[in-house]
Amino acid sequence: MDDRSARTTGIALTERQRIAWLRLIRSDNVGPVTFRDLINHFGSAETALEMLPELSRRGGASRSIRVASRADAEREMDMAERHGAGFVGIGEPDYPPLLRQIDGAPPLLAVKGNRKVMTAPAVGIVGARNASISGMKLAGLLARDIGRVGYTIVSGLARGIDTAAHRASIETGTIAAMAGGLDKPYPPENIGLLDELTARDGVAVSEMPFGWEPRARDFPRRNRLIAGMSLGLVVVEAAMRSGSLITARNAGDFGRLVFAVPGSPLDPRCEGTNGLLKDGATITTTARDVLDGLRPLCEPDLFQPNSGADEPDEDIASAERLPPSESDRERLTEALSPVPTEIDEIIRYTGIAPSAVYLILLELDLAGRLERHVDGRVSMTTD
Repeated sequence: MDDRSARTTGIALTERQRIAWLRLIRSDNVGPVTFRDLINHFGSAETALEMLPELSRRGGASRSIRVASRADAEREMDMAERHGAGFVGIGEPDYPPLLRQIDGAPPLLAVKGNRKVMTAPAVGIVGARNASISGMKLAGLLARDIGRVGYTIVSGLARGIDTAAHRASIETGTIAAMAGGLDKPYPPENIGLLDELTARDGVAVSEMPFGWEPRARDFPRRNRLIAGMSLGLVVVEAAMRSGSLITARNAGDFGRLVFAVPGSPLDPRCEGTNGLLKDGATITTTARDVLDGLRPLCEPDLFQPNSGADEPDEDIASAERLPPSESDRERLTEALSPVPTEIDEIIRYTGIAPSAVYLILLELDLAGRLERHVDGRVSMTTD
């Protein structure tokens, strides 16, 4: 079984594959989309690792790319084991089925706790860190009642609404999506909550390396995990400029249902949720509002191990037969700009074979010259 099949079949990775995957995703300039394209193009992480320096050079890198070593990967795996955690690959049965369907899904998740809750249908609950007492009470009631009918509750381990949602669903199943490594929970005051939920019917997940201290820009990545794992997202109290609204936007982009609890127009913590309602979110005051909205979506086949797994792109997988020329590279690079552009538009404009376009974009990406956007568009970096 090559790594392309491993991404889609629901079969467990071999130990050798797991180490190679971890090395590849921890190498410089390799994000989830680049990882996918490398696997689709070369067939295995091991071959992709060998090619990274050459691809980066072709893309015009100003310095040698750092390729994670086998020793680096083994150290992280040992650290995970010491913390009672492990790694789940995107094609494996324990990987969250809905997360697998989003563009740019993490190829590997670090996981600690009861993995079974990751494959059940899930509902995200997020909201203000400086939540009101009534907001936290309602979040807890929603999490408890939604969890009792079989849904896993997903949130971000933050203060306020997230904390209330996790505490209310520890007995029925909850997922804490983390912005840093599993050994670097934030905020520190929730370390006890994290330990409690992973020891019971909960699980913590992260795509970041062990030892990674969360930074401000890591929280939007965490938010996309919450939205990606959930059939629907409930927002309880959110200011106009808040991470909860980023999560709601992700949920909308992923085709998930968005639910919002109305609040007083005089409370800044409710401006965001009231705005979501104006934009079409489902008004929510009880768990029944959420359950009724989700019922038509909760089909059993959504949660089979290989349901929704993306197949290798034929254009990418066939790129070995159509290598790009230097003139192709020049034409494509000249066509790009700091303005995000759809890849299909690049193909139409340049007339370059799709397989060659994907490979050139890989080269630019690995050289640190390409920026990939959440909607699939690409642009040249401005650094």
